[in-house]
Amino acid sequence: MKTYLSVTFSSEGAPPSEVRDRLMQIGLKAVKGNYDFIYDWGKEPDLEMLLTLADKVHTALKGMDVLFSLETI
Repeated sequence: MKTYLSVTFSSEGAPPSEVRDRLMQIGLKAVKGNYDFIYDWGKEPDLEMLLTLADKVHTALKGMDVLFSLETI
């Protein structure tokens, strides 16, 4: 399974390159296409694992004035 992340930037927020760097530090990979980042689980995550990842993303992006959405398929 994979979790896809989309980011909405603000001109008043952090630069996209800084957002990318923070997300890559927690294991996401930058991609081109419909989504901005991907996290490859390598197995099927349970709900607790999904929430832990969402919490990590939230913490990493705190104070950067960006919005994000996650989708796991």
